[in-house]
Amino acid sequence: MSFSDEHGTRGARQPGGVVMKWFNASVVRRVRRAGAKATGSATDHPAKKVMGMNVLVLTTVGRRSGQERATPVGWFDGGDGSWIIVASAAGAAANPAWYHNLAAHPDRLTIETGAETVRVTARELHGDERRDAWATVVAESPRFAEYETRTDRTIPVIRLTRRSDDETA
Repeated sequence: MSFSDEHGTRGARQPGGVVMKWFNASVVRRVRRAGAKATGSATDHPAKKVMGMNVLVLTTVGRRSGQERATPVGWFDGGDGSWIIVASAAGAAANPAWYHNLAAHPDRLTIETGAETVRVTARELHGDERRDAWATVVAESPRFAEYETRTDRTIPVIRLTRRSDDETA
Protein backbone atom coordinates (compact mmCIF):
# COMPACT_ATOMS: atom_id res chain seq x y z
CA MET A 1 0.00 0.00 0.00
CA SER A 2 1.79 3.09 -1.15
CA PHE A 3 0.39 6.48 -0.35
CA SER A 4 1.73 9.58 -2.02
CA ASP A 5 2.04 12.70 0.06
CA GLU A 6 2.80 15.14 -2.67
CA HIS A 7 2.15 18.79 -1.95
CA GLY A 8 1.52 21.12 -4.81
CA THR A 9 2.99 24.56 -5.27
CA ARG A 10 -0.39 26.13 -5.92
CA GLY A 11 -3.97 25.46 -5.00
CA ALA A 12 -7.21 26.69 -3.55
CA ARG A 13 -7.49 27.63 0.08
CA GLN A 14 -7.62 24.56 2.34
CA PRO A 15 -11.18 24.20 3.68
CA GLY A 16 -11.30 24.77 7.41
CA GLY A 17 -12.24 27.14 10.19
CA VAL A 18 -15.14 27.26 12.61
CA VAL A 19 -17.86 27.15 9.96
CA MET A 20 -16.32 24.10 8.28
CA LYS A 21 -15.99 22.30 11.64
CA TRP A 22 -19.64 23.04 12.39
CA PHE A 23 -20.73 21.89 8.91
CA ASN A 24 -18.72 18.66 9.13
CA ALA A 25 -20.09 17.87 12.61
CA SER A 26 -23.61 18.50 11.29
CA VAL A 27 -23.09 16.14 8.34
CA VAL A 28 -21.64 13.44 10.60
CA ARG A 29 -24.75 13.71 12.81
CA ARG A 30 -27.06 13.50 9.77
CA VAL A 31 -25.38 10.37 8.41
CA ARG A 32 -25.40 8.69 11.81
CA ARG A 33 -29.03 9.66 12.43
CA ALA A 34 -30.06 8.20 9.10
CA GLY A 35 -29.67 4.74 10.62
CA ALA A 36 -31.82 2.17 8.89
CA LYS A 37 -33.50 4.81 6.71
CA ALA A 38 -30.59 4.81 4.22
CA THR A 39 -28.93 1.62 3.15
CA GLY A 40 -25.82 3.22 1.64
CA SER A 41 -23.53 0.23 1.30
CA ALA A 42 -21.46 0.17 -1.86
CA THR A 43 -23.64 -2.60 -3.25
CA ASP A 44 -27.02 -1.43 -1.98
CA HIS A 45 -28.16 2.09 -2.82
CA PRO A 46 -29.52 4.71 -2.05
CA ALA A 47 -26.94 6.37 0.17
CA LYS A 48 -27.17 9.40 2.41
CA LYS A 49 -26.74 12.44 0.18
CA VAL A 50 -25.41 15.86 1.09
CA MET A 51 -25.17 18.60 -1.53
CA GLY A 52 -26.00 16.01 -4.20
CA MET A 53 -23.23 13.59 -3.24
CA ASN A 54 -23.24 10.23 -1.49
CA VAL A 55 -21.64 10.81 1.90
CA LEU A 56 -20.15 8.45 4.44
CA VAL A 57 -18.44 9.07 7.76
CA LEU A 58 -14.80 8.06 7.61
CA THR A 59 -13.27 7.37 11.02
CA THR A 60 -9.48 7.42 11.04
CA VAL A 61 -6.91 7.19 13.81
CA GLY A 62 -4.79 10.32 14.20
CA ARG A 63 -1.26 9.71 13.00
CA ARG A 64 0.20 11.70 15.89
CA SER A 65 -2.54 11.83 18.51
CA GLY A 66 -3.81 8.27 18.17
CA GLN A 67 -7.34 9.62 18.66
CA GLU A 68 -10.25 8.69 16.45
CA ARG A 69 -11.34 11.37 13.98
CA ALA A 70 -14.69 11.26 12.15
CA THR A 71 -14.94 13.13 8.85
CA PRO A 72 -17.75 13.24 6.29
CA VAL A 73 -16.44 12.28 2.85
CA GLY A 74 -18.14 11.99 -0.52
CA TRP A 75 -17.98 8.51 -2.00
CA PHE A 76 -18.45 6.74 -5.29
CA ASP A 77 -19.32 3.11 -5.96
CA GLY A 78 -16.16 1.14 -6.69
CA GLY A 79 -18.19 -1.42 -8.65
CA ASP A 80 -16.95 -4.40 -6.66
CA GLY A 81 -18.46 -3.75 -3.25
CA SER A 82 -15.85 -1.09 -2.51
CA TRP A 83 -16.09 2.64 -1.96
CA ILE A 84 -14.01 5.23 -3.82
CA ILE A 85 -13.11 8.45 -1.99
CA VAL A 86 -11.07 11.41 -3.15
CA ALA A 87 -8.62 13.53 -1.11
CA SER A 88 -9.36 16.69 -3.07
CA ALA A 89 -9.43 19.31 -0.28
CA ALA A 90 -11.36 21.39 -2.86
CA GLY A 91 -8.19 21.67 -4.94
CA ALA A 92 -5.88 22.90 -2.18
CA ALA A 93 -2.10 22.56 -2.56
CA ALA A 94 -1.96 20.04 0.32
CA ASN A 95 -3.90 16.87 1.05
CA PRO A 96 -6.64 17.03 3.70
CA ALA A 97 -5.77 16.02 7.28
CA TRP A 98 -7.87 12.86 7.08
CA TYR A 99 -5.68 11.64 4.20
CA HIS A 100 -2.55 11.75 6.38
CA ASN A 101 -4.32 9.80 9.13
CA LEU A 102 -5.59 7.26 6.61
CA ALA A 103 -2.11 6.86 5.09
CA ALA A 104 -0.56 6.33 8.53
CA HIS A 105 -3.12 3.68 9.54
CA PRO A 106 -4.77 2.30 6.37
CA ASP A 107 -6.03 -0.78 8.19
CA ARG A 108 -7.54 0.98 11.22
CA LEU A 109 -10.52 2.60 9.53
CA THR A 110 -14.26 2.39 9.73
CA ILE A 111 -16.94 3.93 7.59
CA GLU A 112 -20.54 4.64 8.45
CA THR A 113 -23.07 4.87 5.67
CA GLY A 114 -26.15 5.46 7.77
CA ALA A 115 -27.26 1.86 7.64
CA GLU A 116 -24.08 0.14 8.73
CA THR A 117 -20.65 0.60 10.19
CA VAL A 118 -17.97 -1.27 8.29
CA ARG A 119 -14.30 -1.90 9.03
CA VAL A 120 -12.32 -1.13 5.90
CA THR A 121 -8.81 -1.05 4.52
CA ALA A 122 -7.59 1.80 2.31
CA ARG A 123 -5.46 1.61 -0.78
CA GLU A 124 -4.47 4.58 -2.90
CA LEU A 125 -4.98 3.98 -6.60
CA HIS A 126 -2.23 4.59 -9.14
CA GLY A 127 -1.78 4.35 -12.90
CA ASP A 128 -4.62 2.99 -15.03
CA GLU A 129 -6.64 2.04 -11.97
CA ARG A 130 -6.57 5.65 -10.72
CA ARG A 131 -7.31 7.01 -14.20
CA ASP A 132 -10.39 4.80 -14.56
CA ALA A 133 -11.69 5.62 -11.07
CA TRP A 134 -11.04 9.35 -11.63
CA ALA A 135 -13.06 9.23 -14.87
CA THR A 136 -15.98 7.75 -12.93
CA VAL A 137 -15.66 10.39 -10.21
CA VAL A 138 -15.67 13.38 -12.58
CA ALA A 139 -18.50 11.88 -14.65
CA GLU A 140 -20.67 11.62 -11.52
CA SER A 141 -19.49 14.84 -9.89
CA PRO A 142 -17.96 17.38 -12.31
CA ARG A 143 -16.85 19.64 -9.43
CA PHE A 144 -13.87 17.29 -8.94
CA ALA A 145 -12.60 18.15 -12.43
CA GLU A 146 -12.65 21.79 -11.33
CA TYR A 147 -10.70 20.95 -8.16
CA GLU A 148 -8.06 19.32 -10.33
CA THR A 149 -7.55 22.58 -12.26
CA ARG A 150 -6.96 24.54 -9.05
CA THR A 151 -3.86 22.62 -7.99
CA ASP A 152 -0.73 21.13 -9.49
CA ARG A 153 -0.71 18.12 -7.16
CA THR A 154 -2.13 14.78 -8.20
CA ILE A 155 -5.31 14.42 -6.19
CA PRO A 156 -5.29 11.04 -4.40
CA VAL A 157 -8.05 8.56 -5.22
CA ILE A 158 -8.54 5.87 -2.58
CA ARG A 159 -10.38 2.55 -2.64
CA LEU A 160 -11.91 1.38 0.63
CA THR A 161 -12.61 -2.32 0.86
CA ARG A 162 -14.38 -4.27 3.56
CA ARG A 163 -11.88 -5.99 5.82
CA SER A 164 -12.00 -9.73 5.44
CA ASP A 165 -11.42 -10.33 9.16
CA ASP A 166 -14.61 -8.60 10.21
CA GLU A 167 -17.82 -8.19 8.24
CA THR A 168 -19.16 -5.32 10.34
CA ALA A 169 -17.87 -3.27 13.23
